[in-house]
Amino acid sequence: QVQVVESGGGSVQDGGSLRLSCAASGRTFTTAAMAWFRRAPGKEREFVAALTWRANNTYYADSVKGRFSISGDKDRKTVYLQMNSLKPEDTANYYCAATTLNYPSGRYYQASEKYSYWGQGTQVTVSS
Repeated sequence: QVQVVESGGGSVQDGGSLRLSCAASGRTFTTAAMAWFRRAPGKEREFVAALTWRANNTYYADSVKGRFSISGDKDRKTVYLQMNSLKPEDTANYYCAATTLNYPSGRYYQASEKYSYWGQGTQVTVSS
């Protein structure tokens, strides 16, 4: 079993920055990749960014490219999401997820059903 816990959410003004953290615990030696998803009120959950441990590949949703950056500490199985130039449309509950499987291409890591372990979420609110 793997547990994931997010932290770092909060409220900022339009154009501000926040950094989210996510720590995996338990059988973390089996973790292959970690990712961030988000769900805004009244919307479907959507992919934000992912990081694979073996190849250190990163993947981003088009809506956050150039503004968000995912990084991680492989030894601590912790990932970070640096969010800059935040917009009101980034307001959502942000969830961290982990998978123990390695997939052949980036599109797999953007699919929520490929992740078995989820955190409780942390709220990010961006006001205009």
